[in-house]
Amino acid sequence: MHSETSGEIPVTWRDAWEEVVGAARRTVADGLVVGTSGNVSTRVGDVVLVTPTGVPYDRLGPDDLCAVDLKGERVAGTLRPTSELPMHLAVYRTTDATAVVHTHAVHATAVSTLVDELPTIHYMTAALGGPVRVAPYATYGSDALAGHLLEALEDRSGALLRNHGTLTHGATMDQAYDRTAQLEWMCRVWLAAASVPGRTPTLLPREEIDRVADRLRGYGQRPPAG
Repeated sequence: MHSETSGEIPVTWRDAWEEVVGAARRTVADGLVVGTSGNVSTRVGDVVLVTPTGVPYDRLGPDDLCAVDLKGERVAGTLRPTSELPMHLAVYRTTDATAVVHTHAVHATAVSTLVDELPTIHYMTAALGGPVRVAPYATYGSDALAGHLLEALEDRSGALLRNHGTLTHGATMDQAYDRTAQLEWMCRVWLAAASVPGRTPTLLPREEIDRVADRLRGYGQRPPAG
């Protein structure tokens, strides 16, 4: 196991750290977080690279790499990891995810205070595995919050955290981030539709969400045969 005093950081870790920092900066640029709120991580083998606590993302550089093992013990770097580390580790211990993005996105956070599940306002609900659940509130950084999150994430790749924000995961950093952006967009659409006086938004039935999920499995470009 690499340690903070054992010499050169592996190239794979440095490349992955660049992705973490890049995604963290995007959350600020896209208005999904304010200041140092929210956090991003990626898994490389049995090591998790995660944004540190209390450090503005625009100040993070290659030498600020923060790495822990799946028990949360530091294996590289000197900065303390995000206080939300229990949520990140819980996801990596129970899924095959390699990236996690947690935000305090405005519309998603607002929705988390209103419902127990995001209404199926759009077919891209299927991209997150089905209707997005709201995890009950618990103090940030607590094991209780991590436990609530795991229940909300069962068979899903994203969840809302009551009075808190969002968390999504994916097989790549791009996928995890795209799911975060998609979730915030759907929350914004539902809030906009639900705010029209005297009108109730139409929602998609579960069978349509399942139908779209089947279609999405074959979505996108395919490598050429041969």
